[in-house]
Amino acid sequence: MRTSTRGSRRLVALAAAAALTTGLLAGCAEDSDDGSADEGGGNGGGKTTLTVGTFGTFGYKQAGLYDEYMKLNPDITIKENVTTRTDVYWPKVLTRLQAGAGTDDIQAIEVMNITEAVQTQADKFVDLGKEVDKSQWLDWKNAQATTEDGKLIGLGTDIGPMAICYRKDLFEKAGLETDRTKLAAQWKGDWGKYVDLGKEYMKKAPSGTKFVDSASSVYNAALGGEPERYYKTDGTVVWDESASVKKAWDVAMDVATSDMSAKLKQFDKPWDQGYANGTFATVACPAWMMGYILEKSGDSGKGKWDVAAAPTAANWGGSFIGVPTASKHQKEAIALAKWLTAPEQQAKVFAKQASFPSTPSAYPTLKPAAATMEYFSNAPITEIFSGSAKTIPTQYFGIKDQPINTALTDVGILQVEQKGKSPDEGWDAAAEEIKDVLGQ
Repeated sequence: MRTSTRGSRRLVALAAAAALTTGLLAGCAEDSDDGSADEGGGNGGGKTTLTVGTFGTFGYKQAGLYDEYMKLNPDITIKENVTTRTDVYWPKVLTRLQAGAGTDDIQAIEVMNITEAVQTQADKFVDLGKEVDKSQWLDWKNAQATTEDGKLIGLGTDIGPMAICYRKDLFEKAGLETDRTKLAAQWKGDWGKYVDLGKEYMKKAPSGTKFVDSASSVYNAALGGEPERYYKTDGTVVWDESASVKKAWDVAMDVATSDMSAKLKQFDKPWDQGYANGTFATVACPAWMMGYILEKSGDSGKGKWDVAAAPTAANWGGSFIGVPTASKHQKEAIALAKWLTAPEQQAKVFAKQASFPSTPSAYPTLKPAAATMEYFSNAPITEIFSGSAKTIPTQYFGIKDQPINTALTDVGILQVEQKGKSPDEGWDAAAEEIKDVLGQ
């Protein structure tokens, strides 16, 4: 998830501040200034309280899993600590892991942070490979969370196969095709064709609307379909030489320098309000995004959203949960982590939130809830996301993948999109930030 142009020095400051606290911020569902919120799992009253640290919307609470587990295990109470943005969440987790105190009993790890966790924090996590049947998960998903000596520090939750979620009511008002199959055919194979359709949308755009939420959204989606990101598999940093990065950047710049973007920073409150108010017509939509749309668009979006296959098969996101060795309830935390990520539970989260499982045995059983299907115009989301998942290219994530990505999206692209800088100026601004991130 995303941050603003505050830069890596700001992240260090946030991490240092986190060290002075004794836990993630408690509160209500309203985000605090640093993007944190506390959402309890339910009324337990058990003898052992397990804390689960997550970011964004994992779907465990929404799918009723916490309440179900507490009913099955009356001696357990579950409390979920939610931080909206990973750029706030992960530095705090790193600080607490290094201090050996203050961690949650279970900590979520985003895919762009998993290499850093594996290479620098593996000794701070329990080896879950000794606790589970690893064959339940996709091989490449396990590999991302496995150390060179075979330690599995996290269990796969979801993956992020890509689609396009679009407001068919706004498309109709703009005089565009609304049928999901015909739309997918129009932009198939090329994100540039998707951008071209955005230019057509803007010719007759309903008042107060834009085609897409942000250029960063398009960048992440386009890069998610490329075989190379910011590192080679040997760990060499190649972000500034990568043809894949340049290709995704150019598509994003076409968006940023046009009038088709709402110019919103993803996961900030104005972006949430954009969903609620229907101010953009499309969003690059990995499976987990559907749960976010359900939550933020609310009842007003029911039946107006639809889903079409993305221009290219791509993956954006996907996470893991691990048990820190600092947990005071390791045995109980391991049992909960295993249960939450079992195929049966991953299928339940999909039914509620459309988060796509990393456990293939769940695929034949995937059935979105009727309410979810109705919300998204009865789109065949299982078929759409399964088709993408089968052809996603294997990507290597480097140790600083997440902050490099943040520099490009929340420094470079935002400089162009929100401040009117040229694409070259945006690239140079991102490059300066990345030099700082890499200590160059």
